[in-house]
Amino acid sequence: MTTILIVDDSPTETHIMKTLLEKEGYTTLLADDGEKGVAEAKQSHPDLVLMDVVMPGLNGFQATRQLSRDSETKDIPVIMVTTKDQETDKAWGKRQGAKAYIVKPVVAKELLIKIQTVLAEQ
Repeated sequence: MTTILIVDDSPTETHIMKTLLEKEGYTTLLADDGEKGVAEAKQSHPDLVLMDVVMPGLNGFQATRQLSRDSETKDIPVIMVTTKDQETDKAWGKRQGAKAYIVKPVVAKELLIKIQTVLAEQ
């Protein structure tokens, strides 16, 4: 089973992604802020992380940077999933270590294709 950690402070967005992924056969883990997301990734070593950007405390850019630079978690791919849709945001997300970037609202087919593509590159 492929395990995906969803890090998002929106219960609605989390529910949408969790439901979609579980319907497709993925196992999901949840964290509602960046700090919890980093801790969960270190503890559970998921196959992939879906990371929101705008969250209280540690934001998604900071959390992605921590994950990509930590020897324990650097091999876990991160896909940013956020409302921040500027090219500079996308470039910054990639510089922090994100493998892909999706703008909300999430389109189910796009999300699933990005997940499959990123996992295949691992």
